[in-house]
This record gives sequence, C-alpha cells and structure tokens, in this order.
Amino acid sequence: MLALSCAVPASAFAETLIVNSYGGPYEAIIEERIIKPFEEKYGVDVVYDAVGSASQDYAKIKATKGQPGFDVAVMTASQSLQGCKDGLLEKLDAGAVPNLQKLEPTLAAVAGPCGAVHEVQYMALLYRTDKLAVAPTSWSSLFDPQLDGKIILPTFQNVMAVFLLEIMSVLRGGDMIDNIEPGFAAMAELARQSIGFEQSSAILESYIKDGTVWAMPFWNGRAQLLVDQGVPVDYVRPEEGTIPLIATLNVPTGAQNKQAAMAFIDFFLEKSSQEAWVTGYQVGSARTDIDIPVDIRKRQITTKADLDGLKLPDLSRIADKLGEWGERWERDVVSQAN
Repeated sequence: MLALSCAVPASAFAETLIVNSYGGPYEAIIEERIIKPFEEKYGVDVVYDAVGSASQDYAKIKATKGQPGFDVAVMTASQSLQGCKDGLLEKLDAGAVPNLQKLEPTLAAVAGPCGAVHEVQYMALLYRTDKLAVAPTSWSSLFDPQLDGKIILPTFQNVMAVFLLEIMSVLRGGDMIDNIEPGFAAMAELARQSIGFEQSSAILESYIKDGTVWAMPFWNGRAQLLVDQGVPVDYVRPEEGTIPLIATLNVPTGAQNKQAAMAFIDFFLEKSSQEAWVTGYQVGSARTDIDIPVDIRKRQITTKADLDGLKLPDLSRIADKLGEWGERWERDVVSQAN
C-alpha cells in the first residue's frame, strides 16, 4: 500500500499523470475546476484521456491485466467493486488519501475499498416543461397515457436500466433483489409506452432535446446541464425515492504514477475541490461539510437527510444477477417496445 505524506514535495511526483474520464461538458468542467488547480499546486502535467464509458474503461483495465496506460480512472462503484474482486485496482486508505476520512461512510462502503467517491448523482425523472402541463411527482407518471410513444428507455447495458427495474419493482410491491418479478412486469408495460432503447446518455438526451420524447429517467447532473442550457426541461426526485449513481476515482494496479495518482484523488476530495466540482458540474457529494449555494443544495445530494432518502443498491448482489436479468430484459421487456 502506498503512503502519501503531506511532507512529500511536489517535485517527488511524476511529471505527467494520465487521467481517463469522459468527454463533452464533463471534460471542460474537470479541466477548469480540478485539473488546472492540481497542476498549479503540484507541478504535474495532467494528460486527459477522454475515451470510453466506465464499463469500457474497466474492460480495458481487465484486458491489460491492470496496465491500461492511464493512472487514474473515473468510473462508478460497480467497476470499483469488480476491480477489487479481480485484484486489478489499488486499495485506497487514509494513509495515501487522507480525505477519504471525510466521506460519508455509507456511500464509501457502497464503492468498496478501491474506489474514492468523488460525486453522487441520482436517477431523476426528466420531462419537457412545454409538453406536460403538470410536473410529474412519481415514477408512476411514466405510465400516463399521454406519454404513450413519448418515452425512451435505457438499454440494459446502461446501469440506469437496472436501477429503473429495481425502482419499478418497489413501486409495484416487490423489492430490489429477491422479489424483482413486479419490476419486470412494470418494465414490460412501460416498454409498450416507449419508442425504444438507447445506451448512450448523449443519444438519450437528444430525443428529449428535440421534443420527440417528453419524459424519461436520466441522471440528474446531466439533466441540470440541459436546464442550464435553456432546453425546456426540468427534473424531479420522485416521491418514492431513487437510487444514486456513485462515481469513483480508481487507480489500476499497473499504473505508472501511483503516488501522483493518490495525490490527485486526495486533491479531488478536498473540501474546496468538492465545492468547486458540485457547483461546476451540478452534482452531489459524499462530503456533507461542503458549503454551496442554497439553489444547488436543494437539488443535489449533499446532506445526511438527502442520503437517508436514497435507496442504496447492493451492487455486489446485483452483479450476480446481471446475467439472468439481462436475458429476461431482452426477452420480456425489449420485445414489448413499439
């Protein structure tokens, strides 16, 4: 296990750090809010590798036996848990990353010992404000006849589909793992309301931006970006609750610049960095001590009360179910789409 001492001079770090993450609006915000301040503090040149989704990035880590060519990967708690199990991601501790101690323990536990939770989004209900006269408040609103042919759904390769399946199961009297039958019945019904399925968030949002779709599940951070762009949309955290998307920073076991990688992760988790990230990317945080504007706080996950209202997924058990659930999704849900 690497230990990172605050006394280690910046000159002791590698001159270059390769960070793999997402493109689009995310890239511009992380460059401004996190990467440039980190470079200025430590004198490290960060190379930003905006290639692949979280699942694709982990597939590369696995295919290269922990030597993917980047030092830090932005993924989700699902990949963190799998990477720990496979022995392909470094375990993190407070010796190397002191700010881990500042994270809310229940969220940190979901990500496991190899993932540092740097943001929290949640599955929101996104809708067109110019098409729906009354704002939806419940996941059951998706079944409204006025939305027939006006919904699009994620493919099962997008974890949002898994979370929606679980939420619908709870909504119909089941649970999130062992009694999932009501969820599949509800999703089959919802598929008949939909125009189809897409995996990419960028493609999903294009349907609601052009007005083809009037409502759909979507990550609240990206939903807020659409609101800020002036698209006639808004989003809600439905009254039944929702499931969070827990994003993590990870270090492959074969990373070349592990000390600088640990420093980058710790910097990202600093109170000031989390405040900059939450206000810039419009997401939540696993630090409940951050100071952010009220208008942002009311829509994000930033307090213990917010966290208590979430339905935390058991990602390890979900992983064991994915094969079976994926087959059923194709057979019983996708087949029902218009």
